[in-house]
Amino acid sequence: MTALRILAEAAWPDPEARGPEQLPPLPGFSASTFNPLVAETAERCLRARHGAAPAPGRTALLLVSASGDLATARAIEEAAADTARRMPPLLFFQSNPNAVLGHIAARWGLTGPVVAICPAEPPPPGRVSQDALDLAELLLADGDADQVLVIAAEQAEQTDEDADGTDSTDGTDGTDRAVALLVATA
Repeated sequence: MTALRILAEAAWPDPEARGPEQLPPLPGFSASTFNPLVAETAERCLRARHGAAPAPGRTALLLVSASGDLATARAIEEAAADTARRMPPLLFFQSNPNAVLGHIAARWGLTGPVVAICPAEPPPPGRVSQDALDLAELLLADGDADQVLVIAAEQAEQTDEDADGTDSTDGTDGTDRAVALLVATA
């Protein structure tokens, strides 16, 4: 395989931020921070490279998440268990991880392949797995894209005990984390 060259990168939360950051709302997505997390991290990365939308060239999107959208899965489970309550239609739409990728592609005019995977060996939150980088290389080698936006995103596992964000079961501080890398062949 060929080596990848990093064209731009971004993270949530921003390690340079001087205080707590708040994810901006994402129209059309509700009940979860996962999709706003993915969209904001992608936005930061694409802006770092291209400034404003649209992005030139053919860009593939690759979303990597070991757990996916935990909050939406929980909301669907709770709504399905409550037989007296109607299931909100947006939950079905946003439960597909490609939904937010479609939003990003439309906003930035991205025309490459769109892929969502669960890594074979999940890296620590805020890192990109090796199998994701390998897949990015394959997408570039295939010729359908000139660059790949790789987004690794994980929601913090929230329990009743860690509502203050200090005692999370996943070993983090209770903060959603994501990293985005815009890569091309070296």
